[in-house]
Amino acid sequence: MKIVKLLLIIFFLAPILSNGQNFEYLINFEGIGDNREFFSGKAMSQTILGTRGAFEMGSGIDNHKVRAGLNHLLEFGSDIDYHKPNLTLYYQYADERKQFKFGAFPRRNTINFPLAMLTDTLLYYRPNIEGLYGKVAWTWGHQSGFVDWVSRQTDVKRENFMAGFSGEIFHDNIFLQNYLLLFHDAGAAVHVPDDHIKDYFGYLIQAGMRSSEYSQFTGSIKAGILGSLFRERTVTDGFLNQNSLYAEAEGKLKNYGIKTTLHTGGSLRFAYGDRFYRTKNYWRTDLIWYFIDHSRVKGRFNLSFHLLDWNDLDQQQQMSVIYLFGKE
Repeated sequence: MKIVKLLLIIFFLAPILSNGQNFEYLINFEGIGDNREFFSGKAMSQTILGTRGAFEMGSGIDNHKVRAGLNHLLEFGSDIDYHKPNLTLYYQYADERKQFKFGAFPRRNTINFPLAMLTDTLLYYRPNIEGLYGKVAWTWGHQSGFVDWVSRQTDVKRENFMAGFSGEIFHDNIFLQNYLLLFHDAGAAVHVPDDHIKDYFGYLIQAGMRSSEYSQFTGSIKAGILGSLFRERTVTDGFLNQNSLYAEAEGKLKNYGIKTTLHTGGSLRFAYGDRFYRTKNYWRTDLIWYFIDHSRVKGRFNLSFHLLDWNDLDQQQQMSVIYLFGKE
């Protein structure tokens, strides 16, 4: 019944939105395949298979847009209503330098944080940001920030919100990147004994160099300091601070690519970060095949190797097909 109610809302909004000067729509299909052969016990071993369907419709006047739609994940082996549909409803302003979104809008192609800070499973199970996002760009760089209201407090639900900033300053092929992330985990309205407010902070500063945009081979190399701070109020003695060396290198030639990531130092703790980064030494290498490279359809296969504390080797296979069609 909830799915029917959401569809009725969208159909009710459609004629209102279409009365604008420019009617727009967007249809998205995503095929998900993620097989995680994790035997080290450092992260959950599981297989995620499914498809996601999403659509948006709206109108635009000058630099202003309003969009409404739905997206829904069908995870293979489960009933159609196992995952609740997500309502997409947001306002957007965009010009040559600035961008602003307010409402519930897609996470993909909006923010892109390292997996150490925000794991890729968020794209599967929480595809929308519910809050606001802003970005300012210059000829020499850009900065963006977002607030994501994860959970509203009730008698049984915790109050959670996330906020972050990211950006880059560059000159020719040299760049400096920054990331900052906060997650606040408060309790439910009804007090639970031994349940305390938790705060997570994280940051990454790294410098690097990328290949020329006119080169047939595209790639980059970068390194910096990745850190996390965690506290559980009245439990920990202030913040627990951990830092590590973080380095990445990636390259792509035609339909093939490789990416390698190294973290060594402290045991990092992020609320929604990849759990492998809680080990003190972690080296990940991805072999990538871009088997579909169309302007509207993208297909990608990853074979990933995870080396943990120079001892345990886990592996992972990921496949995705993304089809995007619309009028904007």
